[in-house]
Amino acid sequence: MATVLSVSGSPSATSRTARLLRHLDADLAAQGHEVIPLDVRTLPADALLGADFAHPEIVRATELFARADGIVIGTPVYKAAYSGLLKTLLDLLPQYALTGKTVLPLATGGTTAHVLALDYALRPVLSSMGAAHIVPGWFVLDRHITAGDDGGVVLDPASAAPLDQVVAQFAAALDRTAPVPATR
Repeated sequence: MATVLSVSGSPSATSRTARLLRHLDADLAAQGHEVIPLDVRTLPADALLGADFAHPEIVRATELFARADGIVIGTPVYKAAYSGLLKTLLDLLPQYALTGKTVLPLATGGTTAHVLALDYALRPVLSSMGAAHIVPGWFVLDRHITAGDDGGVVLDPASAAPLDQVVAQFAAALDRTAPVPATR
């Protein structure tokens, strides 16, 4: 199966975006994919803000992008755009870091007024970075993501069903593009 890099662009340690991504990571892993989580907020701020391409953590993040077959990118929406933290990381990656990759963009926010941030802010950047296939993304209202009694994520049915559909499209695209193991 494919290797998926799951990137949270939220600056918050208690982020609904990150919780949503980790929930989806479990679904993708249950389908047999290797999922590697990356919370951009854990990368050194001095390396991100100073554009230190040679910093070991930035090099490691770049290598994770190169290794992945598919990338799930999640971001909270602030002022009708994806997070500045995510933008900072994307700016440090090579221009065509997404070449050959299947990408699923996801966003969370407080109001549906921000839903177009996926198509008008994030998608053009992902496309310019060479993504082979950007599946339809999905916007989830913050209030549709809650913590369950077990610490897991509970999604409102209004978001869960369509989100399941876009994740299924992403997984199907990965299955079509995943490298075939060599046989003897």
